[in-house]
Amino acid sequence: MNRRAFVTGLGAVLAAPLAAEAQTPNQVTQVGWLALAPQPRLQAAFLSGMKELGHVEGSSYTLVERYAEWNSNKLPALAADLVRLKLDVIVAETLAAARALQHATRTIPIVFITGDPVASGLAQSLARPGGNLTGVANLSLELYPKRVEVLKAAVPNLRRLAMFFGPAVEPDRVSRMAQNAARVESIEGLPARFMSQPEELESAFAMAVQARADAIMIAAHPFFNANRDRLIGLAARHRLPAQYEFRDFVEAGGLMCYGADMNDVFRRVATYVDRILKGAKPANLPVEQPTKLELVINLKTAKALGLTIPPSLLLRADQVIE
Repeated sequence: MNRRAFVTGLGAVLAAPLAAEAQTPNQVTQVGWLALAPQPRLQAAFLSGMKELGHVEGSSYTLVERYAEWNSNKLPALAADLVRLKLDVIVAETLAAARALQHATRTIPIVFITGDPVASGLAQSLARPGGNLTGVANLSLELYPKRVEVLKAAVPNLRRLAMFFGPAVEPDRVSRMAQNAARVESIEGLPARFMSQPEELESAFAMAVQARADAIMIAAHPFFNANRDRLIGLAARHRLPAQYEFRDFVEAGGLMCYGADMNDVFRRVATYVDRILKGAKPANLPVEQPTKLELVINLKTAKALGLTIPPSLLLRADQVIE
């Protein structure tokens, strides 16, 4: 299955008539985009979603992009720059980007893609975010217990688990949740590795091997998306079973994933932007979260690693790549 079921009834909420006056027809609007670095594949999903809703980039709207070159310290200045342009709406790709924009403006609508927006202070509640922010919660942190569970099912001898993370806004909280998830499954979670530069990947894998890790769990982060092929190659070279969060890693040769279809997530972001451009207020647009997640397994990679995936796990998989 390559589509995700989202919270029932949300479509009806987004499609409901709005009292606010829509923008003038044919008016060229400006949509901001703030991220750590470009992710062309995911942005393409957003642009496709916008086109389906009648918004053509360069014609009916202009996309104003700002990237921090993997340096989150640059985000506040970039957020302030976008706010000065008085854009109609801004998309924030990560929690750090959303927080930078939240501090920069209380009026310009912001559509985020992040983990837990309530715990992070981006929304008052999922049903009624309040303020000028809303968007999609991908539940990355909440997925750790299930991710550890399915990884253990695929790697029965899993005793030590290495955990790789990209730059984190709250590293202590992220590491604690991952370690707790491993502990529940009687697995020793090795000290979390946070990295932001491609050259750190080699040493991270070397340290995992030295610590006798039986597998690696790689968190969702644009940094890993940008270094996907290198990650997959290092895992194969060191013969370490690696679990990712999104299916494109598995389609490219990774062992398995459990998480959201990010193409769908970015297309859903286009729906929020569309409603806001038509007059909806972010405070009244419920934060969307997935009700169904994908488990994808690459059997070819499993065989190369000498793993026999239990039939019970294969039956649970949404897709098995052979």
